[in-house]
Amino acid sequence: MKNRLRVLRAELDWSQAELAERLGVSRQTVNAIETGKYDPSLPLAFSIARTFDRRIEDIFEADGRARAGALAAGRAGV
Repeated sequence: MKNRLRVLRAELDWSQAELAERLGVSRQTVNAIETGKYDPSLPLAFSIARTFDRRIEDIFEADGRARAGALAAGRAGV
């Protein structure tokens, strides 16, 4: 899953450790999310969105395959 976490964090001049503290997670978790090695749980994604005062979809974007599948499923029901 692609995300804008690193960009948003940099705009506020926050370190990974500072963001981790605000979210109640480890710095390693923030790093793993930023690098795409870990997709956050839904509650954590909401917490991230609230922290940056953004919508979840403004921060996270599904990869192309997941998005294409969702679009195809949506068309199938039409």
